[in-house]
Amino acid sequence: MAPSFSARSPSLGSQSLPDPRGRASLPPPAAQRLLPITQIRTPMNLKKHIAHHVRDIPRSGIRDFFEIVQSMKNVISLGIGEPDFNTPWHIREAAIYSLEKGRTGYTSNLGLPRLRDSIATYVHEHFGIQYDGQTEVIVTVGVSEGIDLALRALLNPGDEVLYHEPCYVSYSPSITLAHGVPVAVPTFARDNFRLTAAELEKKITGASKVLMMNFPCNPTGATQSREELEKIAALCIRHDLIVLTDEIYSELTYDGASHVSIASLPGMRERTIFLHGFSKAFAMTGFRIGYACAPAILTEAMMKIHQYGILCASSTAQDAAVEALEQGAPDVEHMREEYELRRNFVVSSFNDMGLDCFKPFGSFYVFPNIARTGLTSQEFSVRLLREKSVAVVPGPAFGPSGEGHVRACYATSLEQLKIAMSRIGEFVRETKKARVAA
Repeated sequence: MAPSFSARSPSLGSQSLPDPRGRASLPPPAAQRLLPITQIRTPMNLKKHIAHHVRDIPRSGIRDFFEIVQSMKNVISLGIGEPDFNTPWHIREAAIYSLEKGRTGYTSNLGLPRLRDSIATYVHEHFGIQYDGQTEVIVTVGVSEGIDLALRALLNPGDEVLYHEPCYVSYSPSITLAHGVPVAVPTFARDNFRLTAAELEKKITGASKVLMMNFPCNPTGATQSREELEKIAALCIRHDLIVLTDEIYSELTYDGASHVSIASLPGMRERTIFLHGFSKAFAMTGFRIGYACAPAILTEAMMKIHQYGILCASSTAQDAAVEALEQGAPDVEHMREEYELRRNFVVSSFNDMGLDCFKPFGSFYVFPNIARTGLTSQEFSVRLLREKSVAVVPGPAFGPSGEGHVRACYATSLEQLKIAMSRIGEFVRETKKARVAA
């Protein structure tokens, strides 16, 4: 007969339960009894639940610095790398038309077929590389997602990724997040911050799998010559490296310099993921639209990650991107010419105040050497902000080799640049006087 409980029995949570074999049972130990949740006081350590490779990544040096900027008024910012131009009207109009027509659904994981074909045409015309728009192009949420997809598609834990430094702040953390090992290759002012094959070869090991490149470069404005790229390409072929080439600033080159993509060199198309987008040259940062071109086996691997994590880029942004590629060339040229004028003024101003600044051939950044002030990059940037209300980015935000430099972005009006450079000149003179007096 099944055991029964008297109405006068203790509550079930504290009584002894009968043993089905007829033997008496002892009450459960006090430590095993369930307490009401209101009596649980053990504090939770959330930090231990964060993945180690995420917990150990430092916060972006740029973002930390600009929290200070945002707390101040009337600051002229030469910090954030974003065009000061509005997205050209006809591109915005294409986005509006897309919305008006109700084109608000999902697209193919790879992106709109028309956009992929337009990308393939554009890349062929501007870079001399041929891709099949339907199998070798994937549309991403900015170039940043393209980098993330490529790294996650390629890397196994412990694989080494080579990248030149100073570099864009997200490269090293992106490698770590994909369980790779970041390996920085230094570049130097004496080489105009170009990546040299000699420095690259010093860092290659048996674990090296990927080389990441960004030319024209953020933060230095450096570009690469065809001759040096050919030497780097030979190293990549010899050591069987895959190349990720981020060419987001490629339209913004100056002094008649022609941009050369490493993917266009013999033997490199099949081992290169070509990354590009619309944020910089087309002033479309908020649209968050980029793309990757590569052999179909690589775009397929990237698409697997993209379809589960993102599904597709915004359909509205994709329609705007078609308009940008097909009708935006005059706008790009107008902005490029304006940037070139600003670059000339900023470089001349820094050199005139005694801060060595090489003349970059691309992007919209300069990377002057501030060592003569006797200040570290961080001290220079913080004091300039506090004393003169001008924001620049400390060089080490882009890697340790950036010490002694700051990044100044000239994607702001010439009028504002004139005021900013005047204030920086005052700051440099006052700092020099204070050092002499001391």
